[in-house]
Amino acid sequence: MSWADIAAISIALIACVFDLYSRRIPNALTFGAAAVALVVAAAVGGASGAWSSLIGLGIGLAIWLPIYALGGMGAGDVKLMAAIGAWLGPADAFYAAMFAAMAGAVLGVALAVAHGCARQTASNVQLLLVHWRVAGFTPHSQLTLATARSPRLAYAVPILAGTVVALWLH
Repeated sequence: MSWADIAAISIALIACVFDLYSRRIPNALTFGAAAVALVVAAAVGGASGAWSSLIGLGIGLAIWLPIYALGGMGAGDVKLMAAIGAWLGPADAFYAAMFAAMAGAVLGVALAVAHGCARQTASNVQLLLVHWRVAGFTPHSQLTLATARSPRLAYAVPILAGTVVALWLH
């Protein structure tokens, strides 16, 4: 495991503490982690290192930004995945994001079952899919984080899990 891998996991762990406690991930953590990753990558790998870090950041951002735009996750989660992507580089950023999505799905189902709202959650997913088929990929005004009445998943946890799995399989 490289120092960059350890940094990414550490950042995700710190984000988990904030997200679980306050349901917010501080900008100082996400922007700071991304900036340090870019500087360190440039110092260690020169222009190619900086470029790799920037592409990793872009991948993390590009994968999660549409979900945020549709009202399905918070901006802190998107910024966290981008910062972790800056530490991991393009390939690992992609895999971390994909494994985080899988972990999020599993944890989301578990959370819905644990809180007795699995049926309503399934109904909401069905409604959202119909909305997207009819109106295109636009937010549904009653199915966003801002209007949710069901429990919210601290998405830093699946991001941490996805990062660990991606690095473990690397």
